[in-house]
Amino acid sequence: MSKEVITVPMWTSPLLSHAVRVGDLVFTAGQVAIDPATGQAVPGDIKVQTKQVIENLKLVLQAAGTSLENSVKATVYLRNWEDFDAFNEVYHTYFPTDPPGRTTTQAGRLGGQYLVEIELIAAMP
Repeated sequence: MSKEVITVPMWTSPLLSHAVRVGDLVFTAGQVAIDPATGQAVPGDIKVQTKQVIENLKLVLQAAGTSLENSVKATVYLRNWEDFDAFNEVYHTYFPTDPPGRTTTQAGRLGGQYLVEIELIAAMP
């Protein structure tokens, strides 16, 4: 089975790959609240950062030829477990029905000012 590295052309991030496609599955790199056009951190609370992270994931999945709707597994890292309810509020606006399976854990050592990191596995349509 071949492996295809996916990058988002407009992204200024130094990542070598934003996702990898193997067969009918796309595995995204973990995304944080970075403005893809500037490469700068997006300041704000957990709700603002969660929205930015998921918007970044939408761009990555689009570049791979799929979408959030085809997500089958999410792994979420929160800096502060106390942010779980506010994170969940935003997360469910993107996955109102048939959400992917999800693991959420506290990862207190996320870099910089980032409060959340999310990686997805999505199927090709």
